[in-house]
Amino acid sequence: SLPFLPTAALGVLTFLWAGTADATGSGLWVCRPAPRCGDQIYNPSQHCCYYGTILTMNQTRPCGPNCTFWPCFELCCSEYIGFQKKYVVRLKVQGLKSQCFTSPVSSNC
Repeated sequence: SLPFLPTAALGVLTFLWAGTADATGSGLWVCRPAPRCGDQIYNPSQHCCYYGTILTMNQTRPCGPNCTFWPCFELCCSEYIGFQKKYVVRLKVQGLKSQCFTSPVSSNC
């Protein structure tokens, strides 16, 4: 019975280690806090957080008087050409804190 213990322990450890591999193969599980929008938790594959409001991916908002944009994927930016205010829709860059002055233009309004 005693020689069985190291074999059983090795089997259990192998089983536990095998279950901890993630998609990158690092061998570790990463615990991340759930995404929050204000005090609500949301699923980022189905929703986004826009100024404290949870939106579905297909919801739009107005951008200036003549355009609409998808807040989950785009930014509505106001810019000045001389003294005239103009609105531009820009693409959000995934993985970065997108900003109006660095993001690529999607459409001019």
